[in-house]
Amino acid sequence: MTGKPPNELLNSWFQRSGWSKGELARLVNKRARQLGAAHVSTDTSRVRRWLDGEHPRDPAPRILVELFSERFGTVITHAELGLREPAAPPATSGVDLPWAGRRSIELLGDFARSDLMLNRRGFLGTSLSLSAGPSLIEPMKRWLSPVPEQHPVNGRTPGRVSAEEMDLLEQTTKLFRSWDAQCGGGLRRMAVVGQLHEVTELLRDSHPQSLAERLFRTASELALLAGWMAYDIGMQPSAQRYFVLALHAAREAGDTPLGAHVLATMARQMIHINRAQDALELVHLAQYGSHGTTTPRVQSMLAALEGRAYANLGDADNCRRAVAAAEDLFPGEARAGDGADPDWAAFFTEAELNGENGHSFRDLAYRYPQLTEQAAKSIDRAVDLFSADDEHLRSRALNVVGMATVRLQQREPEAAVGYVHTAVELVRRLRSKRVEDRLRTTVGNLYARYPDVRSVREAHDRAGSVLPAAA
Repeated sequence: MTGKPPNELLNSWFQRSGWSKGELARLVNKRARQLGAAHVSTDTSRVRRWLDGEHPRDPAPRILVELFSERFGTVITHAELGLREPAAPPATSGVDLPWAGRRSIELLGDFARSDLMLNRRGFLGTSLSLSAGPSLIEPMKRWLSPVPEQHPVNGRTPGRVSAEEMDLLEQTTKLFRSWDAQCGGGLRRMAVVGQLHEVTELLRDSHPQSLAERLFRTASELALLAGWMAYDIGMQPSAQRYFVLALHAAREAGDTPLGAHVLATMARQMIHINRAQDALELVHLAQYGSHGTTTPRVQSMLAALEGRAYANLGDADNCRRAVAAAEDLFPGEARAGDGADPDWAAFFTEAELNGENGHSFRDLAYRYPQLTEQAAKSIDRAVDLFSADDEHLRSRALNVVGMATVRLQQREPEAAVGYVHTAVELVRRLRSKRVEDRLRTTVGNLYARYPDVRSVREAHDRAGSVLPAAA
C-alpha cells in the first residue's frame, strides 16, 4: 500500500484503453528502450502501484502521456492522467542542446514524435519559445567544433537499411522538397515529419560509417524541410527547433555545406521576425564555417542572404557589396561545371538570385527611395523567370507580392493592383501563411494610401474574399 489515494484519472483512462497491466508494462518498457532509457524495467506490480497512487519516476510519466494519447487519437496531458507536469531539463528546453550523436538522435526522434502526436496546428509551437540574440548565436557557434573520429552511433542491433533503400530515402526527401516549393508548407508537412521519425528510428541501429553519415544527412535535410514548412505556416518556435536539430544532424553527417544552408535558413527566419543583426551573425557563421567547402552556387546564396541582412540594417554600402558578390559568384553557363551542387541547392536559380537581390534593394528603398528602380528591375526579372516555372509557385507568389510593394513605393497604385490580382490567383493554389500575410499587408497598405481609387478598392475586396482571417 502506498498510503495515497488511488489515481482515479489514470484508472479511468486505463480501463477505457482495454490494456491489461502486463500489456501496459510491456509498452512502457518498449518505448523506454526507444528513448535510450535502458534502466526502465516496468512490470505488472509497478503498474498496479501507479494506479494505486504512486507517482512514476521519469521518464515513465512522459511515456504514459504518449501511449495514452496514441491509444485514443487525441492529446492527453499529464494532468488528465493525474500525473505531475515534469520540469523541462535545461539541455532540451531551448536551442542549447548537447552536440553528441546519440543525443541528437534522441532529440530528433522525441521532437518528431511529439509533433506527430500534437499535430493540431500551432499546438506544439505554443509550448515552445523562440530564441534570439546571444542565447541563439552562442550555441550555434559550437557547430564549428570537430566531430570525434569515431562516429558516436553504436546501436544495439545491426542496421536494417540497405544502400538501395538509402537511395530511395534520399529520392523521397528530394520529392518532399519539390512538393513544398509547389504547394507551400501547409499541405504535406506531417508526411515530412513522419518520414523524419522513421529515419531517426533507423539511426538507433548500428550502421557502417558511410551509411550512418547518409542517414544523418537525410535526417538533417528532413528536419530542415520540416522546419521550413513550419516557418511557412507561422509556427516559428517549432521551426527554429527543427532548424537547430537539422544543424546537429548535418554536423554528425560531416556535411559542412548542408550545415551552412541550415544556418542560412535560420538567418532568413531572423529577418522575418525583424532580428536582422542575428541574421547577419548566422550568415557570417555559415560563411566562415563552410569556407572552401561550398560550390559557387551555395556561396552566391549566402552572399545574397548577407545582402538581405545588411539591407534590413540599413547598411547600403555593405548591402551593395554583398549583392555584387552574389551576382559574381552565381554560376552562369560558362561556369556551370564548377563543382557538383548538392540537390538541396537546386532551388537557388537565376530567378531566386534576382528575387533575393531585388528584395534587398526594396528593403533599402524605404530609407533610400532612389533604389526603387533597381528593386523593380531585379524583382520584375525574377517574376518573368518564375512565370515559366510551375515547380516554384510559392517563390513566384512572393516575388509578385514584392513587385506590388515596389510599385506602391513608386506611387503607382494601378500597377500595384495588377500584381495584387496575380498574387490572389496564386494564393488560391498555395498553402502558405507567409504568402498570405505578405499579400494581406501589401493590400492593406495599398488601400490605406489610395482608398479613393476604384481599382484599389476592388483589389482590396477581392483579396479579402480569398485570404483567411488574420490569426
